[in-house]
Amino acid sequence: MLTATPTREIFSYRKYWAARFGTAPFLPMSRAEMDALGWDACDIIIVTGDAYVDHPSFGMAIVGRLLEAQGFRVGIIAQPDWHSVDAFRALGRPKLFFGITAGNMDSMVNRYTADKRLRSDDAYTPNAEGGRRPDRSVIVYSQRAREAFHDVPIIIGGIEASLRRIAHFDYWSEKVRRSVLIDAKADLLLYGNAERAIVDIAHRLAAGLKPAQITDVRGTAFVQAVPAGWIEIDSARIDLPGALNAPVDPYAMENRPEVGSGKSVGAAHPVPSPGAARHPLPPGEGPGVRANGEAKFQVVRFIREVKNSDRARSVIRMPSFEAVANDPVLYAHASRILHVESNPGNARALVQRHGEREVWINPPPIPLTTREMDALYELPYARTPHPAYGGAKIPAYDMIRFSVTIQRGCFGGCTFCSITEHEGRIIQNRSADSIIGEIETIRDSVPGFTGVISDLGGPTANMYRLACKSREIEAACRRPSCVYPGICPNLNTDHAPLIDLYARARALPGVKKVLIGSGVRYDLAVESPAYVKELAQHHVGGYLKIAPEALAEGPLSKMMKPGVGTYYRFKELFDKYSKEAGKEQYLIPYFIAAHPGTTDEDMLELALWLKQNGFRADQVQAFLPSPMATATAMYHSGKNPLRKVTRDSEDVVIPKGLRVRRLHKAFLRYHDAENWPLLRDALRRMGRAELIGNSKRHLVPSYQPLGTGKKPEGARRPQKYQTLRTQHTGLPPAPAVKDKKVRRPAAKSARARG
Repeated sequence: MLTATPTREIFSYRKYWAARFGTAPFLPMSRAEMDALGWDACDIIIVTGDAYVDHPSFGMAIVGRLLEAQGFRVGIIAQPDWHSVDAFRALGRPKLFFGITAGNMDSMVNRYTADKRLRSDDAYTPNAEGGRRPDRSVIVYSQRAREAFHDVPIIIGGIEASLRRIAHFDYWSEKVRRSVLIDAKADLLLYGNAERAIVDIAHRLAAGLKPAQITDVRGTAFVQAVPAGWIEIDSARIDLPGALNAPVDPYAMENRPEVGSGKSVGAAHPVPSPGAARHPLPPGEGPGVRANGEAKFQVVRFIREVKNSDRARSVIRMPSFEAVANDPVLYAHASRILHVESNPGNARALVQRHGEREVWINPPPIPLTTREMDALYELPYARTPHPAYGGAKIPAYDMIRFSVTIQRGCFGGCTFCSITEHEGRIIQNRSADSIIGEIETIRDSVPGFTGVISDLGGPTANMYRLACKSREIEAACRRPSCVYPGICPNLNTDHAPLIDLYARARALPGVKKVLIGSGVRYDLAVESPAYVKELAQHHVGGYLKIAPEALAEGPLSKMMKPGVGTYYRFKELFDKYSKEAGKEQYLIPYFIAAHPGTTDEDMLELALWLKQNGFRADQVQAFLPSPMATATAMYHSGKNPLRKVTRDSEDVVIPKGLRVRRLHKAFLRYHDAENWPLLRDALRRMGRAELIGNSKRHLVPSYQPLGTGKKPEGARRPQKYQTLRTQHTGLPPAPAVKDKKVRRPAAKSARARG
């Protein structure tokens, strides 16, 4: 029981009997469509918070077409009216299960800005109409599906479920919430890219198994007590040694001394002495339950590391929901353990108590092979929105309809980003032939194609076919990033396969231009000047976005991002090759305001750098604490989970509160007159009033255009500018500084978010 099964190729299963119905032009969204296909019922119904677009950048399309390829009849309920149960009965009772997803984005991230303001639009909805999905959609949809057909199994997945699989800090309510598995009352939760899991589970349910009997599938979470015979290890025993930037030997097996007084961090109950693990009581006695709800365990001695032969039956006990909800330090510790146990090659199962129930999380899924990736993306997608939407515009589709996914995953490990937590840090690649074939399909069949491929990418632009040089080292490694604090010597950084792919794509007949819209990881790009040359001379449309995110060491070390020196090296190469091609092209640097570790002085330094380099950002992004991200653990706890977490471990500066967040955003938009009053107040408070004035050397002027900012008291008559009292009062307005006005392109869509 609970022992992981061997990995099976996702297209190797015998097809379900309903394969005789063939392939649907679109997965049906109505009874009429089901009748036209000759179906009396759906085997599986997918409920999604997005409009149904039959394109491989949309999760419901990938999962739906994959299950269809297994022989199942799959229906779609897209953006149902959740105020009643009727919409969830529209396709009748599914024979096997409901698959519930919030869509390509977390519903809270989709509906609210970083400042918790309600968004008026939704890029994944016809005509960008807002309000078409509920807050915490996975929970609401699951409740309605249960009301519609109480005995039908419910399986939740997608990024919202994936990032809420354990007790997690919820920024919108400013509290720690339970695992979404508990709140949604689902039978199973699938996390990460779930193709391997969903295929296996669908075939088992079709064979007559119940969800409670499916406990050995990787990438799943469910409610399950620790069974007899398993070794239970307290999470306080599992941690990485030393500072983050010390080189990690994945084969090191050293005895690590405890930090501090010997009291363990991470236990909601008394902790065994050093070197001890909990084993369940013998099967004859049964695990039992104490009055306080905890399972009874005997404490035994064992060698520091669990024997390899016992790893398959060992589980790590996380601090309980109640413990992490009441203690931010324990929350940071739990976050660290979750990330340490994230490599499919060495991760162990996790268990976390929620009241009287135990949430069990199996190890992450095994990444798809290139052959599986090719077959998945070559399924018969219509590549357009469902006809039911008529001529309505779906902005997310318009953004990606001429783009191609070439890989998944990211080994950057940026703490504010959820890609690694969701897709993993092992890169999953498609073959060049499959990618070229998809470009030809777009050219020949997608309406409106003008010869421009908008993107060849994924979560990042340039991790295609990059991987650890050793499978053994990769399987043993527990580093959170392969590129921070520097590029790992075991990482292959050869961009030649990607360069060849770009060259093949742009040489295709009928293809005029191949742009790269995904973010370029420039610290990797500088390792391959030939890649920068190919990129600059053939794949940039005037501007290229890259993301330094910060300048100061404080925030950079908490983001796990490289220093500005790497940016300058990339800029030098980019400018050189652009000039050789006779092109005038610019880099668009992205920065984050109010990230953990950022001080007001750091943001001032960044504002001065932007002004010195002539950048004016039209849009800026403030840090949004998304569920389960490492930076979110910093935000909530004030601790740094990139290092071992104790009561006395490193404290992190956290810019909290609306005023501080507004100020940090204002520094990024120093040129906006609406921000000048806030910036003047801050500069005086910081003792930097010399930066207020009317010359080029000043950051903000001493005058205020009427109708902007806070109108000064005592103004009696209209005039063009109102001079404020500062130490520079009386200076004439400076001539306008000619700056490069940089417009940031719209954020990447579904593919970059999983």
